[in-house]
Amino acid sequence: MLLDEDPERAYAHASYARRKASRVPGVREASGVAAYTVGKWQEALSDLRAARRMSGRDNFLAIMADCERGLGRPERALEIADDPAAKDLDVADRIELRIVASGARRDMGDAKAALAELRVPELKERRARPWIARLFYAYADVLEELGREDDAREYFSRASAVDSDGVTDADERLAALEGMELIDYDAEDGIVWTDVEEQESPEEARPSNGGRDHQDRD
Repeated sequence: MLLDEDPERAYAHASYARRKASRVPGVREASGVAAYTVGKWQEALSDLRAARRMSGRDNFLAIMADCERGLGRPERALEIADDPAAKDLDVADRIELRIVASGARRDMGDAKAALAELRVPELKERRARPWIARLFYAYADVLEELGREDDAREYFSRASAVDSDGVTDADERLAALEGMELIDYDAEDGIVWTDVEEQESPEEARPSNGGRDHQDRD
């Protein structure tokens, strides 16, 4: 998909389409999403508001809320998260909105409230889906910030277990909590870990022939 492979080019295409058909809801939505992807928060917000007015669709509330965060307005992000239409979103969009709301709470310096935003029934979910991996990961991230490392470890582990699409770096975060570091990955052998405390010092690790240390760190 062009938006994933080349966001700037996708944005250029969407901007052109917007200039030609600004009253088409789908065009404004696509333009807004493309602008969001390249960090043009105000432009994205304007397009998505227009798309919502024209189409009556609410499935991009999470993106709109995240744009408000990007603009330094977490309070407005929370207002969007509390929009009555949010209760009718499908589960994936609803979870994304809760994740954004949690982030807004953290922007405001309230990690406990951020955790509360993520206490939803879907925390009991076990099936591998991108949105559930992101929920577990966000929950673990706040737990770690609150100093609850054992609980954070549990939810990073859950995120890793259901993250079949690799949408998070839960493996690396879990390893860090265990005092390990991911240094290599082999498609046949799987993940290779090393104990951080047992790694060589920079002087010991420097190649004697002046070559480069080419360990892969993802």
